[in-house]
Amino acid sequence: MARKEFVYRGKGIEELKKMSLKEFAALLPSRQRRSLAKGLTDENKALLEDIKTKMNAKTHVRSMIILPEMVGRSVKVYSGKEFVAVAISAEMLGHYLGEFVQTRKKVVHHAPGIGATKSSAALSVR
Repeated sequence: MARKEFVYRGKGIEELKKMSLKEFAALLPSRQRRSLAKGLTDENKALLEDIKTKMNAKTHVRSMIILPEMVGRSVKVYSGKEFVAVAISAEMLGHYLGEFVQTRKKVVHHAPGIGATKSSAALSVR
């Protein structure tokens, strides 16, 4: 069974890569479009250069919008504690990098410790 070709707003991935930043921004939702209309920040420009040159670029810039030239690359995004590897696919276009790296962990409760309750004092330490 043949895999369906990716299309974003009627444009194929090769078409999107040939577009200028302004043309691509016109296809995005309003929040991303307005953000790109202001222009890329120095941090965003530095990240784009790193992604083009390095295999696994590390970044703290979670607010970077995923652009067509980033597709197929891998980026390590900071979660607040560690860098998490993100493989950028075509389906991620127009989203922010931070959306793919969670900053909070699920709370996991374990058994109560010694002295946590009155009854736990009677438990053996083993």
